[in-house]
Amino acid sequence: MKTVEKSLVKELISHENIQHNLSVPQLVEKVLERNEGTLTNTGAVRATTGKYTGRSPKDKFIVRDKVCDTFINWGPVNQPIEEVYFDNLYRKMVDYLKGKDEVYSFQGFAGADANYRLPIQVINEYAWHNLFSRQLFITASDAELKTHHSEFTVISAPNFKADPIVDKTNSETFIMISFKKRIILIGGTEYAGEIKKSIFSIMNYLLPQQDILSMHCSANVGAEGDVALFFGLSGTGKTTLSADPHRRLIGDDEHGWGPDGVFNIEGGCYAKCVNLSQEKEPQIFNAIRFGAVLENVILNDTRIPDYDDTLLTENTRAAYPLEYIDHIMTPSVAGHPNTIIFLTADASGTLPPISRLTKEQAMYHFLSGYTSKLAGTERGVTEPQATFSACFGSPFLPLAPARYAEMLGGKIDLYNANVFLVNTGWTGGPYGVGERIKLSYTRAMIHSALEGELNTVETTVDEIFGLQIPSSIPGVPDSVLIPRYTWQDKVAYGIAAKSLAMKFHYNFEKFTEAGESIKQAGPLYKG
Repeated sequence: MKTVEKSLVKELISHENIQHNLSVPQLVEKVLERNEGTLTNTGAVRATTGKYTGRSPKDKFIVRDKVCDTFINWGPVNQPIEEVYFDNLYRKMVDYLKGKDEVYSFQGFAGADANYRLPIQVINEYAWHNLFSRQLFITASDAELKTHHSEFTVISAPNFKADPIVDKTNSETFIMISFKKRIILIGGTEYAGEIKKSIFSIMNYLLPQQDILSMHCSANVGAEGDVALFFGLSGTGKTTLSADPHRRLIGDDEHGWGPDGVFNIEGGCYAKCVNLSQEKEPQIFNAIRFGAVLENVILNDTRIPDYDDTLLTENTRAAYPLEYIDHIMTPSVAGHPNTIIFLTADASGTLPPISRLTKEQAMYHFLSGYTSKLAGTERGVTEPQATFSACFGSPFLPLAPARYAEMLGGKIDLYNANVFLVNTGWTGGPYGVGERIKLSYTRAMIHSALEGELNTVETTVDEIFGLQIPSSIPGVPDSVLIPRYTWQDKVAYGIAAKSLAMKFHYNFEKFTEAGESIKQAGPLYKG
């Protein structure tokens, strides 16, 4: 890729107030000196993000220019903005940061496969954001820093706010991507997740151009080299379920799938930690130590995190490097996937906890990307809301969903991967009536899927959704496998299930390019 360094970035990174590639201890010291965060009893840094405790999707823009115009899937997810407004904000942000006493720069990479990695630079107003970036992306060695030339730069200044009238934004907050200048501007929000997801968005644009499928998924590998992918939106269990003590972790959220197999895009994990406990999720719990960053977690008087307290948000987070997890792949690359799991947190309580998918059903559910948007992951979301997010990652896809779906379908065929739909949501009734499916049951189901035990087991076809439900799974009561059996009110179940089936059909109408066999792979109930 051609390296693009604009004069304003050069001017900023050479300014006397810039602090380059500080170590983790140095950044922790800066966070504490500047009162940006608090040291917890484990040595992790806790920071709060003010009124924005989740992503701001309505404030994300892509500069519409000749470089990307014909490739971007323009619309509510990828809102266009004219280059002149980007340039004006760019100049104002650089002037603003030059006036600060200290600014922090991190240089590293996105992409663990050296053949496809992207050299990046993140410039932060906050030291704790720079610590976050250092832990989430791939750190360059001293030798690599000597020849490092950033091909994409993120500039983040939370206290710099846009003027919607002058800058043509929707609010004071903005996330703007210029593929021409290879710069991302983030302002008006302290939520660190915007930095992570902006890099993911550009990788979703760049990797497919190299015939690499970029994926919003976690991944791990078994003792025999068998690779599993876990697709799903935030809060559906990607991080939790991929952190398996019996398998090595490749990564928890973002991956590429190329000709040699799967590779992690990141160098760290960004785990939800609401209701986190050492008993239920020991790997994540134990990773929250010196150098880790906690977002919006409440601390008690002795600085012990209270993961059950959601005073600030349910979207509490922990950011830590991969090496804080036991049993990781180093480097974080592996072969081609044997098993693909689509995770959904169904708030209606009507989808089976696990079902085996045909190739056509896999493509249907990948394009549908059904889940319930969980509280806190976006501004204004306070309880689960049914949503369809194409490819289980629509907010981060600059290209049309069909592009990613076609690539996935081709790889399923080529490598004969088995695909399952796993519901980590509600059972026994909808949200507010039923309860979340027990994590121990979900783990048992996934274990059976990864071991190949569900490839030949007898199945029952769900009469509404047409999904193949295994008749039995070790460690899981048979009654849990059939949603209808878990509801006391069977009539209410039927109404809820049919309502969800119709939502699937209405949503899929927009995928006019899908083949007839894929369209027919949706719910059997058609109204």
